[in-house]
Amino acid sequence: MRQGLRILGLLFFIVLVSIGLLGCASDDEPNQEENTTEESENNQEAASESAFPVTITDDSGEEVVIEEEPERIISVIPSATEIIFGLDLGDKVVGVTDNDNYPEEVTEIESVGGLELNTEKIISLEPDLVVADVNNGEAISQLREHGVNVLVLGAQSLEETYEDIQTVGKATGAVEKADEVVGSMKEDVESVKSAVQDIPDDERKTVWIEVGEELFSAGSGTFLNELVETAGGKNIISDQEGWPQVNEEEVIQANPDVIFLTYASYVENAVQKVKDRESWKDITAIKDDQVYPLNSDITERAGPRITEGLQMIAENLYPEKFNQE
Repeated sequence: MRQGLRILGLLFFIVLVSIGLLGCASDDEPNQEENTTEESENNQEAASESAFPVTITDDSGEEVVIEEEPERIISVIPSATEIIFGLDLGDKVVGVTDNDNYPEEVTEIESVGGLELNTEKIISLEPDLVVADVNNGEAISQLREHGVNVLVLGAQSLEETYEDIQTVGKATGAVEKADEVVGSMKEDVESVKSAVQDIPDDERKTVWIEVGEELFSAGSGTFLNELVETAGGKNIISDQEGWPQVNEEEVIQANPDVIFLTYASYVENAVQKVKDRESWKDITAIKDDQVYPLNSDITERAGPRITEGLQMIAENLYPEKFNQE
């Protein structure tokens, strides 16, 4: 009998101990989760801090060392401004140029010049980083001589634009956002390619790109040529490089299916003036009313909106491929 009582007592003791241990474990779990959350936040903060200093070789071939995440940024080219705002860094921009017009809030930011930059003004604004273009050569040298960190961009293609966006992301601590922007742009490109991929080569529309009333155009090595070809068109002067001036007879002989004008936003009635050219009356694009204005800010700036320009071109070339609802 006594042995039975002892066994019952022992079992009762074990139950009590087990309940106590479970209670302790239950009390500890929230603390473990809390510690894990705190540890994760600390790791993220440490990772952010450890992203700097960064060393970047920019498009001028210069090795740029950025010690800390920039808090005051100046952009001296509109495409760079669009990249910076596209990375949600607009609140850090303290200077832009007279040529900047997008996004709208840039008009409220202090200007540091137009085609000629005011280097003294730039220095006085004490930027942590100036984002420039390869064509700003002399100003870049002057700023670097004064110890200003200058990151030079110079994209001439879609692929190089992706790279420049990611370079700015690395230089400013916005790597993830840069990857997100580039990913979205690539999706735009693939969407256009997919829509036009089945068009036979002999049915692809020929295109005349007019960037000036004096018959300047865009040949190989330009954004416009790449966008037209990616959109399924054939640039009639793709065998010429850069921005050549073309003889009128060459355009008439090529007889393009579509004409794009990049200057229509600042030349009154530009589209109608082209349609009214007497010597062009038999060109297919004129007869079929296929003359379209392009927004050069979107189709020529190496920034996040360049793929919007691609979509615009593709929709004008093959509306039946994109306006299906």
